[in-house]
Amino acid sequence: MPQHVLRVSGTRIMSGEQPVTLKGFGLGGWMNMENFITGYAGAESQQRRALRRVLGDEAYERFFARFMTAFFGAEDAAFLRSLGLNSLRVPINYRHFESDDEPFVIRPEGFRLLDQVVDACASQGIYTILDLHALPGAQNQHWHSDNPTQWASFWSQRQFQDRVVHLWEAIAEHYRGNPWVAGYNPVNEPADAEGAAIGPFYRRLEAAIRAVDPDHILFLDGNRYSTQFDQLGDPLPNCVYTAHDYALPGFVDGGPYPGESRGQYVDADRVEETFLQRTAYMRETGTPIWVGEFGPVYTGDPARDEQRYRLLEDQLAIFDRHDANWALWTYKDIGLQGVVTVDPDSAYLRRIAPVLERKARFGVDSWGSTDAGVREILEPIERLFEEEFPDFQPYPWGARRWIHGHVRHVMLAEAMVDEFARAFEGVGPDEAESLADAFSFSQCRVREDLATILRRAAN
Repeated sequence: MPQHVLRVSGTRIMSGEQPVTLKGFGLGGWMNMENFITGYAGAESQQRRALRRVLGDEAYERFFARFMTAFFGAEDAAFLRSLGLNSLRVPINYRHFESDDEPFVIRPEGFRLLDQVVDACASQGIYTILDLHALPGAQNQHWHSDNPTQWASFWSQRQFQDRVVHLWEAIAEHYRGNPWVAGYNPVNEPADAEGAAIGPFYRRLEAAIRAVDPDHILFLDGNRYSTQFDQLGDPLPNCVYTAHDYALPGFVDGGPYPGESRGQYVDADRVEETFLQRTAYMRETGTPIWVGEFGPVYTGDPARDEQRYRLLEDQLAIFDRHDANWALWTYKDIGLQGVVTVDPDSAYLRRIAPVLERKARFGVDSWGSTDAGVREILEPIERLFEEEFPDFQPYPWGARRWIHGHVRHVMLAEAMVDEFARAFEGVGPDEAESLADAFSFSQCRVREDLATILRRAAN
C-alpha cells in the first residue's frame, strides 16, 4: 500500500519523494461503451434502449450485469501487472451515476461498479485514473461522449455544467485519501467550439473538487479533443495536462509507415515533431506530460500490422525520451485495437457477424471504418459543399469530416441501431448472460505481438 496520494512536483508525478511514471491502458468500452469496441451501431444510450426492447427487462439486466463483471476483473488486472504496467485510465459515462430523469441524485450503483476495478487494480499495485468520458449534454461532437447528434450542448448549458460539478464532488468525496487512485480526469476530449467556456469551467471545477478532496491530481484535457491548450490560461496547482497523440499512419485508412498518410509523409521524426507540438504547453509551463490516449488500429494484414507495431514502438521510445506518462487506447475489444480481444469464434461475435459486415460496408463507425462502400453517396455532397459553401468549415475538423459525421456516423448509424438489437431476438436470460461472458479474460485472446512490445516499454 503506497503511503501517499500521488502529487505533482514540477515536471514529475511523485509518490512521497519517489517519482512515478504512469504507463498503462485506457479501459474503453466498459463504464463508457463504444460502438467499435463491442460491435453495436451509434451511441451507447441508443444501443441500450434498443436491446431492452428486444431482450426484455430480465434478459437485458442479466446481460449487462454479467458484461460489467466480465469485461474487467481480477484476471485482467493480473495480466496488466504481468506486462509491467502500473496504471489504468477508467472511462465513465455519467449515466451510471445520475439519471436525466433525476438530475443531482447520485446512484450508489455507479460506485459499486467503479470500486470493482479500482480495488482489482489496487490488489495488483496498479493506479487508476478516473475519466468522465461522457457528460450530460455531451462535451464533444462524437459517439464516444454518448452523443448521437454531432452537437455538444454541454458548453452552452449551465445546468449540464452544474450537474458535472456536483458529480465530481461526489466522486471526490468517495475516493478522497485513496492512494491507488492516481487522480481525476474530469472531462475527456472537450470540444468547446467557442473556446470561451472551457477555461472558466475548469477553474470552477478545480475549486469545487479541491474543497472536497485537496490532494488528488487533476488530469485536464486540452480543448479540441485534447490537442489545444491556449484557451486554458495558466496551469492550475497539482494538475497534469493531457495530450492525445494519435498518429496518422495508425488510423484505419493510414498509409505505410514510414510513408504517406492523408497527403503527409510520416516517419519517426515527424511523429516526434507532432508529439512536441501537442505537448508544448506542458514544457512551457513546467508541468508533467501525460499522453492520455494514443495507439494504432490493426487491420489483420500481417505486413500492415507490422508497420503499426513499428509506429507504436517509435511513439513509446519518444515518450520515454521526454519522460512522458502514457495510457494506450484501448485494453479490450472485439479485434480492432485491444491487446485482449474477444474470440472470433465466440457465440457473441457469431451472432452479430452480419451486422458487423454491414456496419463496415456502410462505414458507420467513425473509428475503424472507411467510406469505401458509400462513396457514391458522399461524393455529390462533398462536391456540393466545395462549390456552394467553400468557406464552411465547421468545428472541429472542417466540412468533409462534418459531412461524414452526419451521413455515416449519425444517419446511417442510427438506421442500424435496431438491426444490431434484432441480432439478439429470441435470446433468453440465461443465454444473454452466457453471451456477455465472451468478454471475460478466460474466453478472450491476447494479441501477443502487442503484449511483447508493452512488456519492453514498461521495463
